[in-house]
Amino acid sequence: MTTPTTDPELRTSGPMMKWLWIEYLSRHKGWLAVAVVLMVAEGLTFGSLSLMMQPMFDHVFVGGETGSIWTVGLIILSIFLVRAVTALGQRVIMKYVSEQSGANMRSDLMDHLIGLDTAYHQTHPPGQSIERVQGDVQALSAVWTTLVTGVARDSVAVIGLFSVALWIDWTWMLVAMLGIPIVVLPSFALQKFVRRKARIAREVAGNMSTRLDEVFHGISQIKLNSLEAYQSDRYGRLMKRRVSTETEAAFGQGLMSSTVDIMAGLGFLAVIIYGGSEIIDGEKTVGEFMSFFTAMAMAFEPLRRLANIMGLWQAAAAAIDRLLDVFDAQPTLTSPANPVLPPMDAPRVTFDGVNLNYGDLPVLNGASFVAEAGQTTALVGASGAGKSTLFNVLTRLVEPQSGRVMLNDIAIETIAMDALRGRISTVSQDAALFDETLRDNILLGRTDVDEDQLHATLTAAHVADFLPNLPNGLQSPAGPRGSNLSGGQRQRVAIARALLRDTPILLLDEATSALDTKSEAIVQSALDKLAQGRTTLVIAHRLSTIQNAHKIVVMDQGRVVDEGTHDDLLARGGLYADLYRLQFRDGKTVSEKKRRVGKTASTPKHDGAKTSFFARLFKRAR
Repeated sequence: MTTPTTDPELRTSGPMMKWLWIEYLSRHKGWLAVAVVLMVAEGLTFGSLSLMMQPMFDHVFVGGETGSIWTVGLIILSIFLVRAVTALGQRVIMKYVSEQSGANMRSDLMDHLIGLDTAYHQTHPPGQSIERVQGDVQALSAVWTTLVTGVARDSVAVIGLFSVALWIDWTWMLVAMLGIPIVVLPSFALQKFVRRKARIAREVAGNMSTRLDEVFHGISQIKLNSLEAYQSDRYGRLMKRRVSTETEAAFGQGLMSSTVDIMAGLGFLAVIIYGGSEIIDGEKTVGEFMSFFTAMAMAFEPLRRLANIMGLWQAAAAAIDRLLDVFDAQPTLTSPANPVLPPMDAPRVTFDGVNLNYGDLPVLNGASFVAEAGQTTALVGASGAGKSTLFNVLTRLVEPQSGRVMLNDIAIETIAMDALRGRISTVSQDAALFDETLRDNILLGRTDVDEDQLHATLTAAHVADFLPNLPNGLQSPAGPRGSNLSGGQRQRVAIARALLRDTPILLLDEATSALDTKSEAIVQSALDKLAQGRTTLVIAHRLSTIQNAHKIVVMDQGRVVDEGTHDDLLARGGLYADLYRLQFRDGKTVSEKKRRVGKTASTPKHDGAKTSFFARLFKRAR
């Protein structure tokens, strides 16, 4: 879709609005045309009805012409029938157009937000994005029907009614319009006031959504730390602010339409005084006055709605401004115009002088190493050394300022984004599951997996082991973020995903560090099958899990400071040897620590008491 201009002057004027109208409402121009025709027909009934007041009074009520009773009555009945049919038709059509246009905009916003870089989502809380997709679009959709109806029906009604009034007596019309300055002059100041308050209200609504998102995602920590009252108070303060700003905005909108009532009162007073004397003197008939009076009385209601539209328009402008902020944001990481195909088999992964900063903070400083094809390369180092950032660079979640990452001899930026990520599977410590069934969480939308292949995957990932314990087996809901499953079960579901993807590159980010002994053994058995024949990169803090890796890369402050096998690194001393001594208490062997397991009340997870998946895998490989 076309992206609007970011010119701040255009942002505060018509072109900003016109882009959204043209972009979304034009998709339903056929239905809109029908609705506008019906609105025009409904608008004309107002003038027709006021016009019939003159013959009704002059010929029927005053003149006593009995033959005119049926004629005038049937014409008035026909006017009301036309009004009923046209009103029903245009309301149903405009409701459909409004809802469908809102749905289209939400879909476009969702697609756009998903396509933005992770850097955008790190600086924009989920609640704010949710409020833009839901609340801001809803605020705009609510105005569409009112605005189109006002332009088509109410404008025609006002023009028709004023035409009747002018036809009866143009001097009465001028007298009735004496109060117009009361409407026009304050409206300019009120428009800015309403728009400012409406934008504040939308921002507060976004903050409320963010607060709810954080509360419900962190409900366990809130309960454990007794933060219920604290969080309720924070949300309550936001709610009070929203009530205040929404009320102030409503006051501004209501004041616009209220000035119309003041104008109407002054106009009627002037007409009664001026026109009443002409009727008394016999210069005008009662029917003419009633027709004029009816036309003006009926005109002020659509005028009030048109004045209210000005306030709604300013509220919509605040929502549009926020929506355009999203549409203006563009991803910096894109696929190349002429992508090359990535390697089909397990490739050699090369990091060559990679530098990356987050703002002014350096994260990677010339990181260089090679992960050989079909082998396992482990990344170790203190927290913040840059290990996870290397994974993000490899998957192109972030872009380095300099340096290259290559699969064999192919730079990853020359590969289409989806093709690159289609060659990589990731299993992390925090398996991200959706609030869907286990089947949906494993298939992730794939329709090319038959039942035999799915069953084999479930067996290999040890998911089949716990399915009989679930109420509906594979159709059981995983719960929000997988809360219906244990940590080990969530990991096995993540491994099943990776097995189905069957990619040549495997990234493991502390995949078993948070599991108990029994769960770890089961998960490691599944990882054993998963890692075979793949280029595997492992982030590890527990050095016992990577002693038999083909290569260990030691990182410190974004640099690769050493690399080699476990034995080579210990023999050379340095950072790896220091980390090893810290974890294994100055060189005590794994066997010695295993003999102490039965004598201690608790054993640290990194004590080496368990034979790791990698130790078993690479003992066979070597």
